[in-house]
Amino acid sequence: MDELPELLNVLKGEMSLVGPRPLMMKYLPRYTREQRRRHEVFPGITGWAQINGRNLISWEQKFKLDLWYVDHVSLLLDLKILLLTFGKVIKRDGISAPSHFSTVEFNPHSEASGSERRSPVEND
Repeated sequence: MDELPELLNVLKGEMSLVGPRPLMMKYLPRYTREQRRRHEVFPGITGWAQINGRNLISWEQKFKLDLWYVDHVSLLLDLKILLLTFGKVIKRDGISAPSHFSTVEFNPHSEASGSERRSPVEND
């Protein structure tokens, strides 16, 4: 339900249903050049990282998954992500990182940003 306001952004053409999740603006200066590539596509309500670990994976892994999506974007992949998202939402899978309400803050210089439990990656 908390994602419903983002549907307005989709209708306005500012977001897509599928794409890398938008992150806080304060994270922008922390991105590497490679991580900035996630902005080559519209941000989405759901994405490849959300169905492959969501808040249970490290920021490093989330960026890797976002970039994989950027390199493989297609209508068929988007449909697959949407279908898998429904299953994740119903199961409430991966909502919270261990000992956090949702996820840890992205800080590439902090051990916490890269030490969460990792999950399998690409489902080619």
